Amino acid sequence: MSESFESDEQRSTDRPTPDRLLHSGGDRPIDPEDLVRLSGREPTPERVEEARRLLEKEGPSAVERYLP
Repeated sequence: MSESFESDEQRSTDRPTPDRLLHSGGDRPIDPEDLVRLSGREPTPERVEEARRLLEKEGPSAVERYLP
């Protein structure tokens, strides 16, 4: 995964992701858009594609890097 996906400089900190867009992952598998939102950023086609590749590489454990 490229550094741009994990860069703190690119994270949007001015507003949180609305609760209606988040889920625990227990009710369905995590998808690339969920992973982008967990990182605190808005999904863009590029970020979703990077997240898709990360999920293919690491599987569901990719989520653990963003959970407390």
